[in-house]
Amino acid sequence: MKNLTLAESYLEKARVRLKVLQLLVSEGAFSDTVREAQECVELALKGILRFIGIEPPKQHDVGPLLVEYRDKLPHEVAEKADQLAAISKMAQERKGVCFLR
Repeated sequence: MKNLTLAESYLEKARVRLKVLQLLVSEGAFSDTVREAQECVELALKGILRFIGIEPPKQHDVGPLLVEYRDKLPHEVAEKADQLAAISKMAQERKGVCFLR
């Protein structure tokens, strides 16, 4: 599979998971919501990295790589690299945490 095709696949998987989050919240499955949200962030960021030709490492938080390679990112993404990295870090820290209403 080409890197661009794989990038598109990762981004599509992230889009699908975004839809699933609403269902999980409505069902009160908060710990599952957190896990799926973290997976969504991870897939989206790894898709972005693959899009620019960077093979993401086998780790969950790839946000620092977005900052490192921001010069290769599309302008709209590059200007949000720090924010995306912070979201990635926060999502990883929250993984598996159950939030109560």
